[in-house]
Amino acid sequence: MFGKKNDNDKRFVEKSVQHYQYGMILVLVDTATNVHYLHTWSAQGTSLTPLLDENGDVVIETDSN
Repeated sequence: MFGKKNDNDKRFVEKSVQHYQYGMILVLVDTATNVHYLHTWSAQGTSLTPLLDENGDVVIETDSN
């Protein structure tokens, strides 16, 4: 519980990162739930939302992704 954490035990990992003129778009994967999140960052602010597929369902990481 209070020991050193392994770097491989991260809760969120970056699946994709794209830079644009004044910000970034990241796809993060929650390693505990395998849910994908879309995180945008710019000088005006930031947002985080679950990533949805074409049917409106939350994207969940599977072994085939």
